[in-house]
Amino acid sequence: MAPASRPARRPPLTYIQAIILGLLQGVTELFPISSLGHAVILPKFLGWNDVVAAQSAPESFWLAFLVGLHVATAIALLVFFRAQWARIIRGFGTSIRTRRIGTPDERLAWLLLVATIPAGIAGLLLEHTLRVAFATPAVAAVLLMVNGLILIAGERVRRGATARRLVRSHARTDAGDRRLDTLDFRESFAIGVAQVLALLPGISRSGVTIVAGLVRGLDHEDAARFSFLLATPIILAAGVYKLPDLVGHNGDGVRGQVLVGSVAAGLAAYVSVRFLSRYFRRGTLLPFAAYCLVVGALALIRVA
Repeated sequence: MAPASRPARRPPLTYIQAIILGLLQGVTELFPISSLGHAVILPKFLGWNDVVAAQSAPESFWLAFLVGLHVATAIALLVFFRAQWARIIRGFGTSIRTRRIGTPDERLAWLLLVATIPAGIAGLLLEHTLRVAFATPAVAAVLLMVNGLILIAGERVRRGATARRLVRSHARTDAGDRRLDTLDFRESFAIGVAQVLALLPGISRSGVTIVAGLVRGLDHEDAARFSFLLATPIILAAGVYKLPDLVGHNGDGVRGQVLVGSVAAGLAAYVSVRFLSRYFRRGTLLPFAAYCLVVGALALIRVA
């Protein structure tokens, strides 16, 4: 008698799950509502137990999946800001060659470089530890509410006397707000330090860096633009740094899902940054703050 065939093993991540998580990443990475927080909470809501377990495991397919999502999101940002990145790179090269900073593009290049340092170092030293320790739905729900409070605080501080003094003491735009290229290097470093908080699930990278820009007197449009430009090298570096997880054993059985999820993430990220770049010409962070408070509270009730 021929032995009975074994049933096919179910993959730890389906293509439908990969598409949903990719779309979620592309939107929430740029909207100030925390991609990591949503990626931790949503699988718990939907009963995706394999995904929930993988997120807090030291080694899992989730690490390989994140590689594709990060790289795709960074590529979308590079494509959207391609003209500005070309000027920034030329400005950086010119400032190196002339040993001076003479134009706004040259200054912006160095501001971004300085602001990238804190999150780059913290990511190398702490990302894995924090992900394993805090990637639980309950923690993500609480921190999502904290993120909402941070966004509200940023709007309040922007309207305060300190921010108004900063605007008055620097060159201003036609609308009367502080110009982005008037930031000094200590301020850009502080914005980079704020970005470190995004290593915690529930705290938004774009949210905390936009708030940090608002606190220094920038308008919403320039604060968001600096935030998106600053996120690009960090997100891309995170994907490249974790590339061994994709090509190694963590990627076994999910590389097709990674590709599909990455395409979804890249498309969603491009649409998101296009929308937000227009929204922040007039809009504020308050609708996103309300969303974080409500969703965080509902998620905490659900997982408690």
